[in-house]
Amino acid sequence: MDIFLQQLINGLVLGSIYALVALGYTMVYGILELINFAHGEVTMIGAMVALSVIGLLLGAMPELPGILVVLAGVLVAIPACMLLGYAIEKIAYRPLRKAPRLAPLITAIGVSIILQNVAMLVWGRQYVSFPRILPEGRHEIWGAHITDLQIFIVVLSLSVMASLWLLVQRTRLGRAMRATAQSKEVAALMGVNVDKVISATFLIGSAIAAIAGVMVSAYYGLAHYYMGFLLGLKAFSAAVLGGIGNIAGAMLGGMLLGMIEALGAGYIGDLTGGFLGSHYQDVFAFFVLILVLVFRPSGLLGERVASRA
Repeated sequence: MDIFLQQLINGLVLGSIYALVALGYTMVYGILELINFAHGEVTMIGAMVALSVIGLLLGAMPELPGILVVLAGVLVAIPACMLLGYAIEKIAYRPLRKAPRLAPLITAIGVSIILQNVAMLVWGRQYVSFPRILPEGRHEIWGAHITDLQIFIVVLSLSVMASLWLLVQRTRLGRAMRATAQSKEVAALMGVNVDKVISATFLIGSAIAAIAGVMVSAYYGLAHYYMGFLLGLKAFSAAVLGGIGNIAGAMLGGMLLGMIEALGAGYIGDLTGGFLGSHYQDVFAFFVLILVLVFRPSGLLGERVASRA
């Protein structure tokens, strides 16, 4: 029972991170019907920028509390990623908005590769370590252990997801986003500035990606210029699992994918004598993606598709 609970805790933490990144995919797809494959690299840039700021602060003011140092890194990473997301949308995607769907898809892959190489030139090929400056308290729950960092990641992720849900459902911008998702042409006729709504979607998604990037680097203790690729694929799998284009589906898909990875690596790894253990945990994520695409392409909650006249 303690092993099962431990894997659930690990899966919940992973799922919280996947859900945050998946929100960026599903928001963009819901409005533009575009898979923004560069979103994982935006997450990576957020982690790298935050680590650079953290390193500078620790070198200049080592007496600062660790939480304040990390908070400063996050506060710099968020506007940096928002600016990057805005530039990607305006430069790479907006000119192709009326082009065949294959053109922006290829462009997204190209932007992803460009960001990887730019990050490699700026930060190098080596792994960048996350300094051990956060509280490292451990708590025992029925034989399983959870750290202060894991608790913080889950609580912050749930808070961000709840805030986004309220923004989409209860604010004027949220209504404009939902109207644009149903029909850009009709929304424009009703006075909605579609370009501003799309830009706001990229800004919000990029800000959430920055937070997720810092979470990933803090949880694993390092960051790398290539980290956004696999993270982005898993988050995309989570969005498809829950129903891409559906915000609640992205949240559910992320949590489920994290649980599946943790339980698969823990239990199936034991049954196979370690052959399919933690080193093969990525297999489970993409195996689930294949099953969902075969048996329920619309995802668990399905995509909300508007009826067009």
